[in-house]
Amino acid sequence: MLFVLVLLGAYGEAWAACAAGAGGRDTLQEWKRAGFVVPEEARRERLVATLVDCLASPDPALRDGLGYEGLQALLRASALGPDALRALRDRLLVMLTTADKQGVTRPFVALVLSEVARTDRVAPWMRVEERAAMVERAAAYLVSVDDYRGFDKKVGWRHGVAHGADWAMQLAMNPALERAQLERLRDAVAAQAVPASGHAYVFGEPERLARPLLFIAKRNLHDEAAWTAWFTTLPAALGAPALAWKDEGWLARRHDLGAFLRVLYLEADRSEDPGVVKLRPGILAALKTLP
Repeated sequence: MLFVLVLLGAYGEAWAACAAGAGGRDTLQEWKRAGFVVPEEARRERLVATLVDCLASPDPALRDGLGYEGLQALLRASALGPDALRALRDRLLVMLTTADKQGVTRPFVALVLSEVARTDRVAPWMRVEERAAMVERAAAYLVSVDDYRGFDKKVGWRHGVAHGADWAMQLAMNPALERAQLERLRDAVAAQAVPASGHAYVFGEPERLARPLLFIAKRNLHDEAAWTAWFTTLPAALGAPALAWKDEGWLARRHDLGAFLRVLYLEADRSEDPGVVKLRPGILAALKTLP
């Protein structure tokens, strides 16, 4: 069973197991060419173990093209039962805390965790406390991202912010989440919407960060005043007024916040969803305060 898989202690070396496991890379490529058809149970368990190893590979063809795509195919086909899902989730959470020299493992682990969260939304299997713990882990991960590398033609995608936002989005879409849990995710998004480091986004991060906010709004658990109060706190993250137009970090933060707000306003302006419509005044108020 999947839940007895041995956790590797050094995930930086796990990519070697990815290439060698489950019959080798050629076997995995053959399975991909077949459209990731769900295999028989005994073979499926071995493939899951190998695909998780692939998430640590510095080779994007293994990490993204096989590890992520294969696990996504299995999860979206509802091929894993609750015990296997718990085992997969727990192994991924361990990997999320492991040293990641290449900066590729944690973002792809977060992306697969977003798919695990999706399975619980589609057909609930987590207990209340498990779901609450996942909300906390997702929020903590998103806030913790400080590697802002996106695409590299050799290494491929890292994209920790975007993948963390995807995890938050899948959780935000779950009707079982309570208002306080949605607010935990919302505030985690705010931490990366205006990163304190002064990194200027160029890989579509504002669009990805906007998505969980829109799904939180669709729950319609917050009134217009609450949203306006939240949005109007965001410009304070730009930094001291004396830095305006004179500091690279301030300029980058202004760029990021402006992009985030404009993406949200475009979506809110064309939406007829009652919860999303409530975002408009707050977004406009925040935009008007931007220097």
